[in-house]
Amino acid sequence: QVQLVESGGGLVQAGGSLRLSCTASGSTFSGKAMGWYRQAPGNQRDLVAGIDSGGSRYYADSVKGRFTISRDNAKSTVYLQMNSLKPEDTAVYYCNVGKTSSIATLVRPRDDHWGQGTRVTVSS
Repeated sequence: QVQLVESGGGLVQAGGSLRLSCTASGSTFSGKAMGWYRQAPGNQRDLVAGIDSGGSRYYADSVKGRFTISRDNAKSTVYLQMNSLKPEDTAVYYCNVGKTSSIATLVRPRDDHWGQGTRVTVSS
């Protein structure tokens, strides 16, 4: 059973930066895609960034050029570096693991793997 713990969120002014971390335990994810998702109040949970087992990356248009996803398989950790933050980035951020190495499997991750998330608030 995979356990995911997100950290690194907080309050930041517009234009600032945060680095989120997600550490997995219970199994290795070295052969699977990893993704970051966010959910703002009243909205659905959306995939914002993904990285496959080989290092290929995906970004939603809303964050492309500002966010960078990376992974450290030895530490079972995936990161999300967020720069040039905007108020519309305010949300609870979650990570999850794909079923396979493909980013495509991040679209519908396993519901039982969701952690508590980490809250990001960007002030104007």
